[in-house]
Amino acid sequence: MSKQSWKPGNMLYPVPAVLVSCSDKEGKDNVLTVAWAGTICSDPAMLSISVRKERYSYHMIKESGEFVVNVTTKELAYAVDYCGVRSGRDEDKFKSMHLTKGKAEKVGAPIIMESPVNIECKVRQILELGSHDMFLAEVVNVQVSDEYMDEKGSFHLNDSELLAYSHGEYYHLGEKLGTFGYSVRKPTGKKTGNAKKRGN
Repeated sequence: MSKQSWKPGNMLYPVPAVLVSCSDKEGKDNVLTVAWAGTICSDPAMLSISVRKERYSYHMIKESGEFVVNVTTKELAYAVDYCGVRSGRDEDKFKSMHLTKGKAEKVGAPIIMESPVNIECKVRQILELGSHDMFLAEVVNVQVSDEYMDEKGSFHLNDSELLAYSHGEYYHLGEKLGTFGYSVRKPTGKKTGNAKKRGN
């Protein structure tokens, strides 16, 4: 087994490819694709997104101090790619991709109804890092789709065929390999393959 050394670069894959919705002070909405998003704190719940200054949405987010991270699925893959290569300066991407706007509860930006999870955020800090600025934001509300709730009130997000981005390509999550902590549990004889479908 051998290795090559490359110049420094971002090779941390896969990453979530999310749709970020935002609004300006005049109430104009936009949606952009962000692959550089991540969890940064659990208490308080916080996440980050990194956006180039030249992106149309950058000043919307900076001026309003709000945005929504909309988790994406296999069904949304085309819209995810489109919203990453087209600019809101030139068109209404909600209309172009037939994305349904919904009302957020705690922020002014809309949610995307086709997304299984909508994470409403308020910006707490902006870090100017170079090619991108990082928006550190507090999660102020989360909306989830009833479609993935079972009769016991459990949310089955992994049934939604979540989307991931890896080295220029889109994938949806496949076979389950285990659950958190399975490596240190005593064997039960149960397989760790695909999860059972929720009840109807």
